[in-house]
Amino acid sequence: MVSADRRIRVLLVDDSAEMRQMYALYLNGVGCEIEQASQGFEAFDKALKCRPDAIVMDLRMPKLDGWEAVRLLKNRAQTRETPIIALTGDDDVEHLKLAKNAGCDTVLLKPCGPDQLHAVIMKLVKTVVAG
Repeated sequence: MVSADRRIRVLLVDDSAEMRQMYALYLNGVGCEIEQASQGFEAFDKALKCRPDAIVMDLRMPKLDGWEAVRLLKNRAQTRETPIIALTGDDDVEHLKLAKNAGCDTVLLKPCGPDQLHAVIMKLVKTVVAG
């Protein structure tokens, strides 16, 4: 649960610096705290250290791809419950099925507007209104 007085922490994982920057600028502007990673190994390490409230994961990346990074994260107690949003340009049914089987909570197709991504993040991250 995220308290209403704390910014939602999002880990953006994509091998494209331009994609990360576009989403980071928008999400930061709407009040999210942003961490970034360019590939799966870095994402795994950062997720364990910064404990994000949500992870946005590209699937096709060098070194450790998104599918395997998601599997690793979902097998760790610290990140098992963290919502993971797959962001992919491949709309092949088998590809999307693989993302779900790896443990992604939802899949968004590129191009995806940053406002749409933010809406999905907000839906997946539970907030508690400070009383």
